[in-house]
Amino acid sequence: MTVTAISPKTLADQIEDLLPQTQCTKCGYPACRPYAEAIAAGEANYNQCPPGGQEGVARLARLLGQPVIPLNPDNGVERPRPLAIIDENLCIGCTLCMQACPVDAIVGAAKQMHTIIPELCTGCDLCVPPCPVDCIAMVPVTGDKTGWDAWSQEQADAARLMHDRRVAREARERTAAEARKAARVAAPREPLSPGATEGAATTPTTVATGATGATDDAQAQKRAIIQAAMDRARAKKEELAKLGAGPKNIEAVSPEVQAQIDAAEARRRRIGATREDDSTNDNDEPRR
Repeated sequence: MTVTAISPKTLADQIEDLLPQTQCTKCGYPACRPYAEAIAAGEANYNQCPPGGQEGVARLARLLGQPVIPLNPDNGVERPRPLAIIDENLCIGCTLCMQACPVDAIVGAAKQMHTIIPELCTGCDLCVPPCPVDCIAMVPVTGDKTGWDAWSQEQADAARLMHDRRVAREARERTAAEARKAARVAAPREPLSPGATEGAATTPTTVATGATGATDDAQAQKRAIIQAAMDRARAKKEELAKLGAGPKNIEAVSPEVQAQIDAAEARRRRIGATREDDSTNDNDEPRR
């Protein structure tokens, strides 16, 4: 009889299973998983998770065989679960909140209206600080219920899945951006003609007229496709603006705020996270 060994969960795995997965960073770590690993390694205490509240501390204490201790006030207070709400009259479509959301609960595009997906929002507060126009409010939605009374295991599991997907996507984008950069650096240089020296002018190679014509036609067709895609994107943006779907606070953007937005867009482009309303990619080809 063949016996298949099943690896038991590590202590960090078991601790992570007991965390609410809001990914709020209030524990002092960048996400729930690093906090779980820190507890397992004895580098963090088990009372640093405000979203889990006192019940969360008790759950971890039972797992670790430790006494139940008060929630550390330095990490925050137990409270009713809030939901992020975006004031559409103030939103400028800067995408900074989207970049901050750990579970992709915000949808929108650059210079387009942003909105929250209530079912996905964990109430982490992370979208509030980067908003340059203070258009996001955290509104309590669970009445008097706090901690795990205001959050379910199903919601925690869904939040963990969304966060893991986001982390995986960002890793793919960084890898793709690095690959494109490496390809550009490694692109072969035009070989020197026999007898020519580095930096010396070389004699142009004669190309058959038919081949040149075919290349010109292909390039012209490519430019036409790109231009058509850009025209469609521009027309769509204008149509949304007429319907009132665009940001209503563009005139209020200060130079400082615009600089912040530009810097964020530059970071996104460096990792390959291009804006949704861009019409071309790095190879000047229309997006599908």
